[in-house]
Amino acid sequence: MSLWKKITKRLRSLIPFLLVVGACTVLIVAVGWWYYHPSVERTDGIVYGQRNGESLYLDVIRPTKPNGYGVALMVSGGWKSQRPGEVPVWLLAPVLRRGYTVFAVMHVSQPDSTVMEIIDDVNRGIRFIRYHAEEYDIDPKHIGVTGGSAGGHLSLMLATCGGPGPADAEDPIDRESSAVQAVAIFYPATDLLNLGDSTENPGDGGPPKSFVKAFGPDSTNMEKWKLIGRDCSPVYHVTRQLPPTLIYHGDADTLVPLDQSERFCDAAKQLDCNVKLVVHPGGGHGWLSMLWDLRAFGKWFDKHLKG
Repeated sequence: MSLWKKITKRLRSLIPFLLVVGACTVLIVAVGWWYYHPSVERTDGIVYGQRNGESLYLDVIRPTKPNGYGVALMVSGGWKSQRPGEVPVWLLAPVLRRGYTVFAVMHVSQPDSTVMEIIDDVNRGIRFIRYHAEEYDIDPKHIGVTGGSAGGHLSLMLATCGGPGPADAEDPIDRESSAVQAVAIFYPATDLLNLGDSTENPGDGGPPKSFVKAFGPDSTNMEKWKLIGRDCSPVYHVTRQLPPTLIYHGDADTLVPLDQSERFCDAAKQLDCNVKLVVHPGGGHGWLSMLWDLRAFGKWFDKHLKG
């Protein structure tokens, strides 16, 4: 038998195998596409407040089979936000698939709004959600929060400092609590006064190099910065009331080093708080399998939010 005939015969014998592999590949892709494109009902661009003459928006993304609980997504990266309707459903699929109604809370991006104002505004966002809980068919006593990077930082500020608004506030929304009952986040900044090996560390204890303007004109005054940085750092506000908190962080993150999450968890564990840190080996400030990790976020909310 000639070499060519041997090769042809071998290739023919592989055809059934290749067909099976191809079919399996198509099936996996189809299932993946289906999973990350759940059927939802969206209401985008709901105004929850005002800041510096601009409206503050949130999107409500409701699954076809809601479980009666809500999760607020802090839409923030570098304390810059998005516009209504820009948050893709696939990003939230693992949480939506478990029945959670997602509230994508946006803010005015820095430097048009300071980080301090942004913190105030996301507190307003949670109060708005809680005030309208019956309308959204969610339990106002059990609201979760999620986000990554600056969104993780804002989530922890809610987790550590959220609480009842002034009882005498003119707007009834502002009287509501901004506390959250479960947290699942990626690589949050937790200590702005001690940036460690971050590429944003100016080396003099000052604010992150690329975000000086984000903290207002007083951030260049070192004495005032110490107060601002502390007020905006979740690690200094941990109490025994910290809700169950799950943090995923890569050990190769140079923007927000792993140390930020480690020190926050250490502070929380000293007070016997329920906090879990999952380290992603080789992970930088984001990694490809984060969408898969969101399944763990959904399970965390199942365990600690419902009830």
